[in-house]
Amino acid sequence: GTFDVVVVNLYPFYDKVTSGAISFEDGIENIDIGGPTLIRAAAKNHKDVLVVVDHHDYPALLKYLQEKQADPQFRRMLAWKAFQHVASYDSAVSEWLWKQTNSGDTFPPSFTVPLSMKSTLRYGENPHQKAAFYGDRSLSLVNAGGIATAVQHHGKEMSYNNYLDADAAWNCVSEFENPTCVVVKHTNPCGVASRQDVLEAYRLAVKADPVSAFGGIVAFNTTIDEDLAKEIREFRSPTDGETRMFYEIVVAPGYTEKGLEVLKGKSKTLRILEAKRSGKNMLSLRQVSGGWLAQQSDDLAPEDITFTTGSERAPTDSELSDAKFAWLCVKHVKSNAIVIAKDNCMLGMGSGQPNRVDSLRIAFRKAGEAAKGAALASDAFFPFAWKDAVEEACENGIGTIAQPGGSMRDKDAVDCCNKYGVSLLFTGVRHFRH
Repeated sequence: GTFDVVVVNLYPFYDKVTSGAISFEDGIENIDIGGPTLIRAAAKNHKDVLVVVDHHDYPALLKYLQEKQADPQFRRMLAWKAFQHVASYDSAVSEWLWKQTNSGDTFPPSFTVPLSMKSTLRYGENPHQKAAFYGDRSLSLVNAGGIATAVQHHGKEMSYNNYLDADAAWNCVSEFENPTCVVVKHTNPCGVASRQDVLEAYRLAVKADPVSAFGGIVAFNTTIDEDLAKEIREFRSPTDGETRMFYEIVVAPGYTEKGLEVLKGKSKTLRILEAKRSGKNMLSLRQVSGGWLAQQSDDLAPEDITFTTGSERAPTDSELSDAKFAWLCVKHVKSNAIVIAKDNCMLGMGSGQPNRVDSLRIAFRKAGEAAKGAALASDAFFPFAWKDAVEEACENGIGTIAQPGGSMRDKDAVDCCNKYGVSLLFTGVRHFRH
């Protein structure tokens, strides 16, 4: 007789290779061969054979059979799901085999990214654009943390822009070891502060740019307890001392029971996320028209590089600390990027300008008089110094400048800083962000 229904559960290869260290032989043993063959054959012949690979489809299948339905779309949907299931399974096997035969520092000549829809979104970047959110089931991202796997405890459903902003805030705050608060608006950190007292860090981060912080995303790298939750709920804008600060999202690695209860009382719409620290050395993908760009994630920390003094005056210990803090902040700001910081607190930043001078002026306008004696970090080298960004920074009273170097006019930057008694540090590392 003929087969009417084919139901297959594949060997649990994905679960096996992600459960811990296993031998190569054990991994090979868990690759299903007959199952995918059965599935593909049944799916190809879906006109006559119902193929099922997901137990959630059992009720619909039973109803279809019991009512003797003849809906070809139902059969096609099961066939599509079957082929997609096998493709995802094969992508896991392919990824695992590539890592078994390569050191991991090379890009495979071809690969598949297994995506699984987690939710449809109200709209995309703008209301006229449809959108959805997908989780990445690549083996490399198992237990990798990040916003995609965050737990939402409260608030409205996440939007397209919410995901982008929350990701930017979480990636930035995860860089810091000391208790830190980061405030983000349109993926740019507009306030960053580190303090042993996280309440003070929060106040300083908002104070850096309270206008931008309003309606932004607030991220912490410490557990939010009752005291911090009350401060977030009741804090008034430094601009007028009256307006209660409004945020779209709060994200942290954890919440106490009371802290979560208090924070939920701030607003019915406030999205409260709990996330795990993002993994390092991840593959970063970005789409361009007709293709994709792949690169390693930018994971360098101040401890990984050497800050080389290029000027006559070497920075003091506190100035060097300020420069490292500013350098860590500037890597998360859109290019051209300038950050001014002091005492582990961002004072001002300029982002996304076509020329570095405009970004510098924006940063100084936000920092005000507090910029005097502070550290300035640039994401890339200064192409000019005299009557340009470097001299303007010196004239505004900056104490230390940290930049990658590499310009044919680096000596001009050195001479300019020497004239004004400013300490100039070369990092040798550029931090473009587009």
